[in-house]
Amino acid sequence: MKLLKPITSLVAAGSLLLTPVWSNAATKNLAVHFIDVGQGDSIYIKTPGGEDIIIDGGNKDGSDVVAYLKKQKVDDIEVMIATHPDADHIGGLDEVLYAFKVESVYAPKVSHTTQAYKDFLTAVKKEKLTIKTAKLDVTLPLKDKSIKAKFIGPVKEYKTSDLNNWSAVLHINYNKTNFLFTGDAESQSEKDMLAKKVLSKVDVLKVGHHGAKETTTDAFLKVVQPKYAVISVGAKNSYKHPTNEVLNRLKNVKATVYRTDKHGSIVVSSDGMKISIKTGKKG
Repeated sequence: MKLLKPITSLVAAGSLLLTPVWSNAATKNLAVHFIDVGQGDSIYIKTPGGEDIIIDGGNKDGSDVVAYLKKQKVDDIEVMIATHPDADHIGGLDEVLYAFKVESVYAPKVSHTTQAYKDFLTAVKKEKLTIKTAKLDVTLPLKDKSIKAKFIGPVKEYKTSDLNNWSAVLHINYNKTNFLFTGDAESQSEKDMLAKKVLSKVDVLKVGHHGAKETTTDAFLKVVQPKYAVISVGAKNSYKHPTNEVLNRLKNVKATVYRTDKHGSIVVSSDGMKISIKTGKKG
């Protein structure tokens, strides 16, 4: 079996640490790729057992996501998750559906009138798939039993105009390590998850809504306490994401922050005990 090259892990601002992560019979890694799609979200997950999960597909042109997945030698996708209907999250999923065999699709039960959402629904139909509802307590039926993947949000229904809080929120556990993917969930969704007591401490947090000030509240962070926070965001975006409010809140809980606008695509690996991170470029 081939050995992987050492992975460079940025563990604190201004310091680099080389952390060798070897692929062998004793160590199988969960790999989470935060793909640099500009102002949008797309996350690719490879489980230790080899199953493929994609969460969102970036903006209207999904060719960059398809190219990235092909570079990772993805042949088919076991689970596709559309966190919510906004174009910067589902815009490229139709192209992913056409490029790869997808076994199952999950999305919250809320619709939208945009062309991007219509294109997504058309692709799902053409591929003869049906959308399974992403909501509290729905578990992904993975064959890889080393991974526990469960939706912890949305915990309730919101107004159809409130698409961000409808976001599917996925928690993944691999042995001693935990990941939380929040889509664009804002403070109301965070408050409702806190009330349901479904949140817990995690190693890696995908920061909600690209670091908008309405997300990643102090109350939320007090429970989640991420060691690492990843913000998917476009360089010099017109929304001024991520906001200083969110960056300061993350600083207060001592989270090490990674951003796709500064670090490019970010790959987080877990051997079940430790987290290692490599980036596409230096900040």
